[in-house]
Amino acid sequence: MSLDSPQLKKLLQDVASGALQLPDFQREWVWDDERIKALIATVTLDYPLGVVMALQTGGSTPFRARPLNGTEGCESRTPDLLLLDGQQRMTSLFQALYRNQPVATVDGRGKGMKAWYYIDIAKAIGSPADRDDAIVSVPENRILTTGPAPRVTLDVSTTELECEAGLFPLHIVFDTQRITAWQKAYVDRNVANWGPWSEFKDRVLDHVRSFVVPMINLPVDTTMDAVCAVFERVNTGGVQLNVFELLTATFAGDQAYMAEFGDYYHLPAGWEAIKQRLASRYPVFGSLEPGRADGISSSEFLQAVALLRTWELKQAGKATTVSCKRRDLLNLPLADFRRLAPRIADAFEWIGAFLEKQCIVRPGDLPYASQLVPLAAVRAIVGEEADSAGGEERIDQWYWNGVLGEMYGQSTESRFSRDVEQLVAWIRREPNVVPDTVTEAVFVDDRLDTLTTRNSAAYKGIYALLIKQGAVDWFYVDGPLKAAQIVAQNIDVRQIFPRNWVAANAPRHAKHVSSIVNKTPLSFRVSRGMVGVPGSYLKSLQLESGMRPEWFDDVIATHLIDPALLHESDFDQFYDNRAKQLLELVQSAMGKRTVYRDAPGR
Repeated sequence: MSLDSPQLKKLLQDVASGALQLPDFQREWVWDDERIKALIATVTLDYPLGVVMALQTGGSTPFRARPLNGTEGCESRTPDLLLLDGQQRMTSLFQALYRNQPVATVDGRGKGMKAWYYIDIAKAIGSPADRDDAIVSVPENRILTTGPAPRVTLDVSTTELECEAGLFPLHIVFDTQRITAWQKAYVDRNVANWGPWSEFKDRVLDHVRSFVVPMINLPVDTTMDAVCAVFERVNTGGVQLNVFELLTATFAGDQAYMAEFGDYYHLPAGWEAIKQRLASRYPVFGSLEPGRADGISSSEFLQAVALLRTWELKQAGKATTVSCKRRDLLNLPLADFRRLAPRIADAFEWIGAFLEKQCIVRPGDLPYASQLVPLAAVRAIVGEEADSAGGEERIDQWYWNGVLGEMYGQSTESRFSRDVEQLVAWIRREPNVVPDTVTEAVFVDDRLDTLTTRNSAAYKGIYALLIKQGAVDWFYVDGPLKAAQIVAQNIDVRQIFPRNWVAANAPRHAKHVSSIVNKTPLSFRVSRGMVGVPGSYLKSLQLESGMRPEWFDDVIATHLIDPALLHESDFDQFYDNRAKQLLELVQSAMGKRTVYRDAPGR
C-alpha cells in the first residue's frame, strides 16, 4: 500500500481517459445539489477533501470495470486504477469542474435536475466563511426563474451575461484557453474588473488548479477478499454489498471467458434463468418480480455451489474443509461455477419435489430457505441415492429435525459444512455417523405454547405436517388436502376458538389462544363460517358439507382434534388433548422422543 498526492487535475484527466474507473460492484449514487456546492467550496478554499482509495490493476483487473458517470468513449479501455472509495466526490468534481455538460443531480426534494455550477467572484474574494454562498447552481438552460408565474431572476446563458453577473463558469476551470478568453470578456466589459479578477485568480483559481488529493493505492496483488473488505469498510454509509454483486463484477472480468465467447459473463442473467426455471415449476422457490425477495436467493444458490466445490476439493485432497464462507464464494472461479451450477440447479429442482411431498408449496410456508443450501449440495453429491428407500427416509428425518428443532435460525455456515459431510455419510450408511442436526435437535413440550406466528420455522413445520398426515378441509371434504389445493383453495392457518371467548371462558389456557395448538389448516371458504365458538359454527359447517354428523366428526379428527371437545366448546380440555397429539406428530417426524407435558418432574 502506498500514499500518493496527485493533483485534482490529473485525477480528472484520468477519469476522462478511462485510466481511473470503478469496479462494477460500485452502486450508482447521485449527490444532491447542496452537497456538490459544498464540495466545490471545499476545493476552492484548498481545504482537505478526504482520502480516496484506489486499486492498482497492472493492466488487468479481476473485476469488470466501468467508467465514472459522465465520461464518454473510454468503455473499452482497461483502467490503471479502480476507485474503491471516493466515487461520488470524483464523479461530482469531474462533472462540475471538467466536463462541458450540465451535472446530473437532485434538488432538495429529491427531484432529478441538471445544473451548471458558477462561483460569484465578489463573494469568493470576501471572507472564506462566505464561500459556500459564493457557489451558485443554475438550471440546464442557465436561466433561473422564481414564483408560480415564472420570473427570470438570473440569466447567464451567454458569456456576456456571465460577465455582467460576475459569475465565473466552473466547468472551464482547467481549460487555460477558455479562462483567458473569459477573463478578456470580463475585463473588456469594465476595466475596473482587473483588480477583482487578479485577486480571484490568486485566491480561488490557483487553489483549484493546484489542488491535490491524498490517495491510498492498494497494490495489484491485493487479494479480492481484501479488496472487498476494504471497500465495505470505507463505504459504511451505503448498503452492504452481497457476494452475488461482487461475483457479478469478477465473473464479468474473466478474460478467459471473454476470449472464448467474445463477451463478458452475465451472472444476473444466468441466475434469472435458473430461478425462472425453478419458480415456474415449484412456486415455493419464490418470484422474480422486482422488489420481492422470497423463496431461494442468489446468495443461497452460490453457497450451495461453493459447498459442492469444496467437497470435491476435499475428496481430491486439495482442501481440508467443506465450506461456503464468504471467502469460498469470492474465490469461486467462473469455470467451476459454470460447471457446477447446472448440477445445483437440478438439485434444487429435486428439492422442489421433495418440499411438495412435505406439503410445503408457497414461499411463505417455507420454514428455512437456508436449510435447502446443504440439501442441494448433498443431492448433487449423492444423486439418485437420495431416492432410495433408506436415503429418502433419512433425508426426511434430517429435514424435520432441522425444522422442528429450529436448528437453522443462526450460525448456519458451520452447520452447512457439517450437514453436507454427515448427511452424505448417513445416506451412504457409513458406520457411526448421524448428522449433528438430528442428534442435537430437541422439541420441548412447552414450545407449542409459544408457537404463535410464522416467524418460527417450527410453527410452519407443524402446519405442513398437519396437511401431510391427512387433514381434510371442513368444506372441501372429498379427500385429504393435497399440494395443489393449498393454493387453489387458499388454505391457511385458521384459529379454532375465538380469542375473546377464550379469555372469558377458559382461564387456564387463555394466554395460549394464539398458539399453533388452537390453529389448523383450513380453506378461506371455511374461515368465513367460523363465527362464534366451535359448538355453534360446526353445526353450520356440517350442514354445508352435506355429510352425516358422525362422518363430519371423522373429518374434524383428521386435524388431530377430538370432535367431542369442540362440540362441547371446552377449550381447556381441547388444548391439552390436541397438544399431546401434536407432540406425537412432532415425535414421529423427528424420529425421536421429545420432552412431554406429563414427563416426570414437570
